[in-house]
Amino acid sequence: MKEATMKAGKTYQRTEYPRPQFQRDAWMNLNGKWKFAFDDENKGEQGRWFDQYTYPSEIIVPFTYETKASGIGEEAFHPYVWYSRTFLIPEEEIGKRTVLRFQASDYITKVWVNGSYIGQHTGGNAAFSFDITKAVDSASENELTVKVEDSQSCVQPRGKQRWINENFGCWYVQNTGIWQTVWLEFLEENSLDHVKITPKVDSNSVVFDYTLHGELPRNSRLETVISFNGKQVKQFTTVLDRSTFHLEVDLAADIHEWKVLHWSPEHPNLYDVKFRLYVDDVLKDEVDSYFGMRKISIKDGKVLLNNVPIYQKLLLDQGYWPDTMLTPPSDEAILEDIDKTLAMGYNGVRKHQKIEDDRFLYWCDKKGLLVWSEMAATYEFSDQAVENFTKEWLDIVQQHYNHPSIITWVPFNESWGVPHIFKDKQQQAFTESIYYLTKSLDAERPVIVNDGWEHTVSDIIALHDYEESGKTLYERYKDMDAILQNKIPHNNHRYAFAEGYQYKGQPIMLTEYGGIAFKDESGWGYGNQVSTEEEFLKRYKETTDAIKAIPEISGYCYTQTTDVQQEINGLLKENREPKIAMEKIKQVNDAT
Repeated sequence: MKEATMKAGKTYQRTEYPRPQFQRDAWMNLNGKWKFAFDDENKGEQGRWFDQYTYPSEIIVPFTYETKASGIGEEAFHPYVWYSRTFLIPEEEIGKRTVLRFQASDYITKVWVNGSYIGQHTGGNAAFSFDITKAVDSASENELTVKVEDSQSCVQPRGKQRWINENFGCWYVQNTGIWQTVWLEFLEENSLDHVKITPKVDSNSVVFDYTLHGELPRNSRLETVISFNGKQVKQFTTVLDRSTFHLEVDLAADIHEWKVLHWSPEHPNLYDVKFRLYVDDVLKDEVDSYFGMRKISIKDGKVLLNNVPIYQKLLLDQGYWPDTMLTPPSDEAILEDIDKTLAMGYNGVRKHQKIEDDRFLYWCDKKGLLVWSEMAATYEFSDQAVENFTKEWLDIVQQHYNHPSIITWVPFNESWGVPHIFKDKQQQAFTESIYYLTKSLDAERPVIVNDGWEHTVSDIIALHDYEESGKTLYERYKDMDAILQNKIPHNNHRYAFAEGYQYKGQPIMLTEYGGIAFKDESGWGYGNQVSTEEEFLKRYKETTDAIKAIPEISGYCYTQTTDVQQEINGLLKENREPKIAMEKIKQVNDAT
């Protein structure tokens, strides 16, 4: 077995509450130093490493062993990794349920507590949890052991993680093991599991769908208090006779002359909500949440925000950092990316091939940055790939549903995982099933099926084109009918629709273009590399202006926010240093 060694370097800590959309006071952060081991020969379970084992190294969670921030920084692939640490139950939490939560761990995560097997979870992007109450000892230290199994398989959703031993094209170092916050929550037997919050802008109302845990005693009630900027808007109490129920609440109040405050990029107004569960007048659970009153709809070939057309100016954002890779190093790092995106004149991001940290989405909610949430792709089509993808995607849609900043779901990109979708009826059927499943959970947001290439059913037609000549780009798209009728490929090699599908009046956006890189032998960009700021700005302005000049196109997404490993076409370097004066980018984006 190869041993990992701790390397000295900058210390990163993730101490923030990991799920601000559903926040409690009683929690324990398990990030930080854990014992660690590679298990390349997969001997750990047979050798009972969860029971008695001397781990040879340490790691800083939640950073994967491939990152510098983990203290290891080894990029070679290891399929089995083990973690271990101890924890004490706080005295004030003794007698409550103990729930172990992972915000994300890639890919198969198995858990033991004090040598007892708890369970496993499959998937690298969704959050999951285990009730470990029966396994913990409230009077002494508890040993928590985690094994994570990963692979280079293309049937697991892997996004931009490479599946060979070296980086290639736009695929990067793999992401193995725990990569988001691990934490404990302490709950009474009766508690809130989840509240789905749906704003109804047209009726000035909000819908709450509550799910509670445990068999509810007869004298149970749930209090919901809605406020804005500390001023109470509504308060109501529900006597409980079942564990799931649905309520629609009139939100109109005298806090504003228009009675209701909407959420938008210009005015990211958020209502605060407090949920209190009582049994026999004793408080059993208290959760803080929030929501934004905003509506996404489509009419006459336009995307509407709160019933008004919105021209989307997005950045392709892959969410990588040099020392921490896919894991944001801190709230400050998240805010820097958001603030610089806004400073360059963009109103949103397309989170490319990554389900982002809840803290990122929280700050987008607060700052008013629009988000397209895109699933990590598989790269083969098979029954196993369909099952892996579908299970995890449904979890993600439900977990991130309440974030007002998310305005579009993107389950598929550029035929990845469905390589023969142009003609293959089975692959087409798979994308249709994901579209309708997503709509069954979320009737409000647009769903894009196969962003960039051959669409099947899709609420937006999203095209990719890295043409570097603005004039050529304009000439190509000014005859939009030919593209939409599949008479010509929109980017010289891909058609807008799969066979058997046709344009039905959806909004059209150019959701990847640009990718301009400065001359540098260490990496690549799209098209010819440029030498000067003037050359960059000329090409950026000409291509962006060409897109704006095409009336059928209602938005664009430039590639990309930052350099990522060998892909050096970011507006910012990996360390977030701007390559071009940000105000000059903003001038182009703001120009009409």
